[in-house]
Amino acid sequence: MVYVGIDVAKDKHDCFIVNSDGEVLYDVFTIQNDMDGFEDLLFKIKTASKDLSKVKVGLEATGHYSCNILGFLHNKGLTTIVINPLYTSLSRKSVSLRKTKTDKVDARTIASMIMSDVSLKPYSDTVYHNEDLKSLSRYRFDKVSDRSKLKQSVSRLVNILFPELEKLVSTLHAKAVYELLSEFPGAHQVASANLKHLTALLSTASKGHFGREKANEIREAARRSISSYLPAKSLELRHTIKLIHELNAEIAEIETEIKKIMDSIDSPTLSVPGISYALGSVIVSEVGDFSRFDNPDKLLAFAGCSPSTYQSGQIYSTHAKMEKRGSKYLRWALLNAAKYVCKWEPTFAVYLRKKLAEGKHYNVAVSHAAKKLVRLLYHLETTGEKYIP
Repeated sequence: MVYVGIDVAKDKHDCFIVNSDGEVLYDVFTIQNDMDGFEDLLFKIKTASKDLSKVKVGLEATGHYSCNILGFLHNKGLTTIVINPLYTSLSRKSVSLRKTKTDKVDARTIASMIMSDVSLKPYSDTVYHNEDLKSLSRYRFDKVSDRSKLKQSVSRLVNILFPELEKLVSTLHAKAVYELLSEFPGAHQVASANLKHLTALLSTASKGHFGREKANEIREAARRSISSYLPAKSLELRHTIKLIHELNAEIAEIETEIKKIMDSIDSPTLSVPGISYALGSVIVSEVGDFSRFDNPDKLLAFAGCSPSTYQSGQIYSTHAKMEKRGSKYLRWALLNAAKYVCKWEPTFAVYLRKKLAEGKHYNVAVSHAAKKLVRLLYHLETTGEKYIP
């Protein structure tokens, strides 16, 4: 068997090739992050072993830097193992007390890890083809985060320009309110607005929910407003609302693509009440191939949702905090999915009430529900069964 360790970087990769007898076939060498470098690595691998099925390649999960070389090796039919950088760091420290961290050392460490640790699972076709879904779900997450920040800015600006408005509507982020503020970005502008025009604008935007009475109420509140006339803030408010509209359109387009992929996958995760395309796509794409985990506990640890433990002599921590390692996106999706599942699925609702009755804080009770949900999703995804209430 031949083992290849690759330390991935932005412009170059350090590689090390050794066989199962410990014989160094190629000491650490550097390849450029381009096609010539990739072909050079493949040539050396083929020289080391004519049978590519007897070659294992290991590299760290280094985000987008490892994407291209990982795809190249996978397409060439090589067994590729992606290793958590934390795991590599611990392995390196376990063999030396010296503080040595270089690319050459890491390449050797990775090769020795895939040589000695039979529990490391290879990068699968399922994970490889899920990359598009992972990219889209993470992209959506970032866009939604950006939109949330802009909505906070709208609330801040309205408190300056027309503080009374918040008490007159159920939410500042309704379509009718945005239409109002886009045309009349402040109490000063609303106060001087034509009542007939204001009524038509609100009625159209709210689909008839707001009429002349509400328009008159808003205008009268604007005339008695304590706000100041600040044209610069009004301009900022209009531009912020415009950016939110643009983000809404982009998020809708992303969600359409996510739905297409999720429908083609036909994941059992979506059969669980309360799990939407948005949350389901994050869970499915971040986990990838559920079967690469031997049991649900390992999947829970991968998400960073398992409790940390501390015990030394007579000391044992009774207030263990969540580890919060691994994918933050997966952890966020599981905890939020647990909240919705507890709302829509009777068994989970009973379980949540039970944990709350035990005196646990709501967030702690939800984390317990998330663990229960992980066990359910692991079973569904590994068996292919749909959820039956």
